Amino acid sequence: MLVEALVAALILTTGLLTMAELVRVAAATNVVAKNRTLAGILAEQKIEQLRALAWEFDANGIPVSDASTDTTVLPESPSGGTGLQSSPDSLRQNSVGFVDHLDGGGRVVGRGVQPPASGVYTRRWSIEPNPTSSGPAVLIQVLVTNLRNRGRADQGAVTRLPGEARLVTLKVRKPR
Repeated sequence: MLVEALVAALILTTGLLTMAELVRVAAATNVVAKNRTLAGILAEQKIEQLRALAWEFDANGIPVSDASTDTTVLPESPSGGTGLQSSPDSLRQNSVGFVDHLDGGGRVVGRGVQPPASGVYTRRWSIEPNPTSSGPAVLIQVLVTNLRNRGRADQGAVTRLPGEARLVTLKVRKPR
């Protein structure tokens, strides 16, 4: 009778310890998923903000390009920024006008080269002429990295690593 009780207690303890480990793994996985989802949302927000800037032809066929909107502040300012100016190396390093730092809720807390203490994510973007043709288009790229685990982003790597978000779009000049 005593042996049976000990075996039952051992089985119950093993089951409880296994369940506790599963709960810990599930909680850690949820945190990772939340961070990846937020990084993707932050990248998508910046892509949409940049796609909304003027890059078109006017009624006379003259190119119109927004080169001054400050997209590092919310609401964006119509002047004092970089708009859709070319910035081919801004994904490799924090470049003023092409970077902002965000807190854990996605609010901009800094826009300089150095992230503030309250920063959780760094969001970099680049604007480049269309690399596949000489047509009236620009390539827009956004890279969002977590400041605590930046992978190789600080050494100039721009490939997407686990936990980061990288979105790319092409904006084509159209007549109004």
